[in-house]
Amino acid sequence: MTTSPPRVRRSPPPFRRANVTALEPINPRLTRVTFAGPELDGLVVTEPGASIRLLLPPPGTTELVIPTWRGNEFLLPDGAKPAIRTFTPSLVPAGSQTLVLDVVRHGQGVVSDWVERARIGDPTAVSGPGRGYTIDTTASDYLIGGDETAIPAIRQLLLALPPAMPTRVFVETAVPDARVELPPGANVTIEWLEPAPGAAPGTALADAVNASPIGGTTRTWVAGEAAAVQRVRRYLFTERAVPRQHTTIRGYWKHGRPGTTE
Repeated sequence: MTTSPPRVRRSPPPFRRANVTALEPINPRLTRVTFAGPELDGLVVTEPGASIRLLLPPPGTTELVIPTWRGNEFLLPDGAKPAIRTFTPSLVPAGSQTLVLDVVRHGQGVVSDWVERARIGDPTAVSGPGRGYTIDTTASDYLIGGDETAIPAIRQLLLALPPAMPTRVFVETAVPDARVELPPGANVTIEWLEPAPGAAPGTALADAVNASPIGGTTRTWVAGEAAAVQRVRRYLFTERAVPRQHTTIRGYWKHGRPGTTE
């Protein structure tokens, strides 16, 4: 019997060093962090919903060691896994040498703990961008859903959509204070959702998306807690036969593993 060799992932962009230059609380669960540095020159983000890997120093130190790509993952010189999390970055024009990330604090976790103790000048590094989204202007309408971690991407999608595009948006937040202002539009309806007591994160979001009308030329974009969006994926594909090419569904984090992705 022959075995296939392990699949080697394509090497991601190298890490670029940057320093924290601003920390702005947006609400009790969201902090806007600005990074800057000459190594960010050439990092350009033009597509909505793109991704950036953020490398954080270990707790209790500001020493930052850049990991090496070992074929399938980033590893430190001693073989340990570094603290790397994925975020939706702000759109970055050429030559800006800055990057803005909105960091959701889920509770205890690598990113939540880091942003609580972060100070101006702290070192970090970023790798990317990747996984942007291309707006389909031939769609009849858009259905967009997400939780707090998806708000930056939802904001960018609403700004990128044609003004005349009918768009329904569902956003689940853990508490009402987590709501933020989203770009308005004459053809945009936004519904804020709250989880029922004891419900798993994303339950209200999945219920709302799965109950929504979806036509043959509707485009659907959903992101949030992994189990919740997997439920959306199964329902849309198996129960409603929505074409896979008409949907983008992304798991941004896993309940019980805070800060997996933002």
